Amino acid sequence: MAQSKNNIVTHGLSGKVGDILVFSQRNGKTIVSKAPKRKAEFSDKQKEHHQKFQKAVIYAKGALQNLTIKQMYDEAAAKKEGLNSYNIAVADLMNAPKIEQIDLSAYTGQVGDLIKIKAYDDFAVKAVTIEIQNSEGTLVEKGNAIDNGWNGFTPQRSTIPIFQAIKLSSVLLITLTT
Repeated sequence: MAQSKNNIVTHGLSGKVGDILVFSQRNGKTIVSKAPKRKAEFSDKQKEHHQKFQKAVIYAKGALQNLTIKQMYDEAAAKKEGLNSYNIAVADLMNAPKIEQIDLSAYTGQVGDLIKIKAYDDFAVKAVTIEIQNSEGTLVEKGNAIDNGWNGFTPQRSTIPIFQAIKLSSVLLITLTT
């Protein structure tokens, strides 16, 4: 990959030129690289990834129209060299939040017992929602955890043995302005 510096002809140029060169922009620099040549068909997994990436691009463009969300992404991008708010927004949608640890040591199945969840995301976990179901899969209780380093949830109305089905899910809530 070559970089073009102070070249009046290529400054700001981006896109593919024939089947030979690709020009792109990164941090105000023009990058020149050989055009890729694809011979094989895309696998189903690759096609699925392309669709997910397309959704991430649509999300990022919409999210950056919301000044509050754009400011959050701008702040995150300022901490990472070579990335902008658009890159951070795309990555945010591409990388789902994950549950790192579930601590049921204080939960005995009684009202008021604490369920603790350690969730993380490359950008931010907005909410952790907990559903408690009985052994038949019927919803007994549902609510949001309170974030205090750990996301703690205290059942308010259900008494359910720990061995019955407890379903924990990490949910990232994002509002898009279109």
